[in-house]
Amino acid sequence: MNPSPGSRRQFVSRCAGFAAAMALPLGSLADTWPTKPVRIVVPYPPGGFTDVTARLIAQKLQERLGQPFVIDNKGGANGSLGTSLVARAAPDGSTFGVVIAAYAANTTLYSKLPYDPQKDLTPVSLIGISPLVAAVGLQAPFKSAGEMIAFASKNPGRISFGSSGNGSAAHLTTELLKLQTHTRMVHIPYRGAAPALADLIGGQIELLLDAASGLISPGKSGKVLLIGVASDRRLPVLPEVPTFIEQGIKGFTGNTWIGMLAPAGTPGDITRKLSDEIAAIVRTDEVRARLEAMGTIPTGSSPEDFGKFITTETEKWGQVIRSAKVVPD
Repeated sequence: MNPSPGSRRQFVSRCAGFAAAMALPLGSLADTWPTKPVRIVVPYPPGGFTDVTARLIAQKLQERLGQPFVIDNKGGANGSLGTSLVARAAPDGSTFGVVIAAYAANTTLYSKLPYDPQKDLTPVSLIGISPLVAAVGLQAPFKSAGEMIAFASKNPGRISFGSSGNGSAAHLTTELLKLQTHTRMVHIPYRGAAPALADLIGGQIELLLDAASGLISPGKSGKVLLIGVASDRRLPVLPEVPTFIEQGIKGFTGNTWIGMLAPAGTPGDITRKLSDEIAAIVRTDEVRARLEAMGTIPTGSSPEDFGKFITTETEKWGQVIRSAKVVPD
């Protein structure tokens, strides 16, 4: 069987990248990279958690490495459209991509993806982890996580919860909460977190679990009530909000996260250098403070540790998707 044109192009591109790497003296790639602008594909629209974090890291990489790091927003298909562009890019250190928790979920959520996460992409670094926060509308008949679970137990299907879409971290974390508490709530998917939050404020839905970055302001201004953090510890930016674990829901955690990937075949000394640079950036006082202000825990991992993290997340959310019978839009 002849390979498809797309497969042939990808094969030729990877061979070209390998040949270029072999033509240079050992150790010289990391010493000279980058020698031209670098593209970072963000598989979501501008303005959200993923985009804002990626732009912060890109700005600091540009300052440290002396070449432009250009953000390219390519949203669609729960992040898989933009990620497929990274998978097909030349593995020469000129293109990278950021992914979030949906990347791990998509492996189970979709029967077929436009890329193979094991063969077409390689981990670079986990940038940060953002535990999800639960917000309820001011009209909701409960004011704490315990009261909410008690209400849901007595009134199956009466609580409607929103999310930024099927298979999103907000959706799957709430499905996990339902599974652990043996409750039934109704999922209302939206095209993004902003319209879900608007309906929460307006009283059309009662519950929204989402990244803290989008809930801090409406929570502190009194538009919604923040009742719990899906983490094993409170967030520094929301010290007054208890965790679900503190409120008796043992082991309940859920988060979104952001990390960097490269096309498979990208020289290891380049991915290692980028990983080291990201780790150094997120540990600076300025960037750490900016991430924590968004409710994100700075990480900065090695490629190997990020790979193990992705595997763990894929297994966790795969089990939730199968148990809750989640299907894509």
